[in-house]
Amino acid sequence: MIGKHTHLWPGVPLALGSAVLFGASAPLSKLLVGSIDPWLLAGILYLGAGLGLAVVHWGRRLIGLADVEAALQAADLPWLAFVVLFGGMLGPLFLMLGLSQTSASSGSLLLNLEGLATMGIAWLVFRENVDRRLLLGAGAILAGAVLLSWNGEALRLDEGSLFIAAACLSWGIDNNLTRKLSSADPVQIAMIKGLVAGSSNLLLAFIFGASLPQAGLVGAGALVGFLGVGVSLVMFMLGLRHLGTARTGAYFSLAPFIGAVLAVVIFGEALTFQIITAGVLMAIGLWLHLAERHDHEHEHGALEHEHSHVHDEHHQHSHDGPFSEPHSHWHRHEPLRHKHPHYPDLHHRHSHE
Repeated sequence: MIGKHTHLWPGVPLALGSAVLFGASAPLSKLLVGSIDPWLLAGILYLGAGLGLAVVHWGRRLIGLADVEAALQAADLPWLAFVVLFGGMLGPLFLMLGLSQTSASSGSLLLNLEGLATMGIAWLVFRENVDRRLLLGAGAILAGAVLLSWNGEALRLDEGSLFIAAACLSWGIDNNLTRKLSSADPVQIAMIKGLVAGSSNLLLAFIFGASLPQAGLVGAGALVGFLGVGVSLVMFMLGLRHLGTARTGAYFSLAPFIGAVLAVVIFGEALTFQIITAGVLMAIGLWLHLAERHDHEHEHGALEHEHSHVHDEHHQHSHDGPFSEPHSHWHRHEPLRHKHPHYPDLHHRHSHE
């Protein structure tokens, strides 16, 4: 059982929750896409996420919870700019260009490259620890996602396919760069990303001739965006904080299966052998990840940073006056050597032989 005192909490539930919300957004968006221009809908989804999180962000200040998370610092702004560029602007743009030039089946199949790109960049570029069990689990989840998207047609690697692959690469870069910001307030970061990406997509949609739909449809799209993009992104970033990029990305790859199951419920689609087999593969991958136990003696060097925390074995500093938990402030970690199960989180980004 996942409890407070295990290395699985709260990272795994957060990553899975992010996948559930994002996976649910696909069939819910399908209910709207027949009445709203696709590019305009993308803008509404992201802008709904940004505006909804703005309410949450300022609401926390009104009720005195502003110091629970670390605010963005000047040093974070270049990383934030790249996150918005790759994840909020280039990714959606490449996707739209790709979908306009390739078949829907090829497009949905290629979108599974995002999980592979996320893990590959984390492993090869940022040298995040990835063991055999994690690779096998991620492979099973990815195989399930591919099977879910496959409809028997041959995959055509045309110009449209290259654009979709570029979109997945952009999102893979985005996911890895977002890790650089995972100690800062995820609501603030996701809010900025949603507002910038949503405004950009809306502007482009109107430039290319889209017309504004009825207010009720706009409201429904904004609500789906708030939950499926905004809240999902906040949970994804918190997952990055506790699990690292590769593991969070692997759990997030479950989203297509969530979407497929909800499509069965919402649209009355058949529960096919394909969906059941994909579910079994993903369940195997999930079990391999949950059963992972990375446990060895490791050393923490002296470290100074700011993030939301409670006073646990990694946070033993003193305070001048009374305080509540969780809280955020600049603090120093003294050198420490110990042994316990862990993931490559904020405090365990050490190298391995």
